[in-house]
Amino acid sequence: MKKTFLAIAALLATAGASAQSTSSVTLFGVADVSIAHLKSDTNKLTGMSSGGLSSSRLGFRGIEDLGGGLKAGFWFEGGIPVDNGGSGFKFDRRSTVSLMGGFGEVRLGRDKTPAYLNIETFDPFGDVGVGAVSGSNLIGGSSVAVGTPEGSGHKRVSNSVNYILPKMGGFFGQVQYGFGEKPDGIANDRLASSAALRLGYANGPLNVAAAYGVTRGGTDARGVDYKAWNLGASYNFGMVKPMAQFATERGNHLRVDMYLVGATVPLGAGELRAAYSQISTKHASDADTQRFAIGYGYNLSKRTQLYAAIAHIKNDDKAKRGFGVSSSSLVNPTVANGDSATGYEFGVRHSF
Repeated sequence: MKKTFLAIAALLATAGASAQSTSSVTLFGVADVSIAHLKSDTNKLTGMSSGGLSSSRLGFRGIEDLGGGLKAGFWFEGGIPVDNGGSGFKFDRRSTVSLMGGFGEVRLGRDKTPAYLNIETFDPFGDVGVGAVSGSNLIGGSSVAVGTPEGSGHKRVSNSVNYILPKMGGFFGQVQYGFGEKPDGIANDRLASSAALRLGYANGPLNVAAAYGVTRGGTDARGVDYKAWNLGASYNFGMVKPMAQFATERGNHLRVDMYLVGATVPLGAGELRAAYSQISTKHASDADTQRFAIGYGYNLSKRTQLYAAIAHIKNDDKAKRGFGVSSSSLVNPTVANGDSATGYEFGVRHSF
């Protein structure tokens, strides 16, 4: 009898361990391609763009229940250039491993920056396609913001440690630190490192969030901090969802501000999107850029949407900003100082 009880206890223990260690893996992605026509006062280009509504991607994510409320997870996601197939694939959009529980989530690896999450959340076009506000790296990429990993206000950061708060009513938040991985022997040993914070509240129709980030640039001998902060809000009235945001980047005696107001409106079997934005270069005169965009997406199903958008850019005499189309082969037309530019886009997005 004693042996029987021991056998039953061992069987139950094995079954319990198996139940506590359940796991799942999901393949997911987006295939988005459009025909785009981009025209400036200088020249024009027509071609195919990958990601006019959502960036095309392929990813794998998984989660394992470790028991006791603790879970482990991973997320690998890379961009796919649907227009030409690309020349290689890497998990450059996100590559993370996480531990999750009642304490929240600790996430390690490459991920979006907390400050950029506000840029895309409070843009009716999600900062994608011809209608995108182009709100990242307002000062400039790594060629301008020298020494930074990916620019003055980058979208993503590698070698990062993230802590995401657990759900607390409608409050949410994230803290992030990215290692620059420079040797201690140099004077500017924090070169290419970054730190960021995002706090917000989302409950019912209201969503509001603020974020701050600082990225260390410069040289081995001299450090330069590029600071970015922003504030965004939206309110869903049902028949219309207005949104607005303000963002600024400052560093190395440079400052660029960005303002946006926009809205999404349910219309028929789809959604109308519209936005007006202005990017103001504060360290130079007569160097602002205004942009107006309007678009519509028609849902063929829950996963497939046809869409179209048009955007117009007006540059001051000393500004030359263009479109941030997502393509490995279709580039912006040449935009000279003071040029205006107009972009059209027609495409289809399928998610899986």
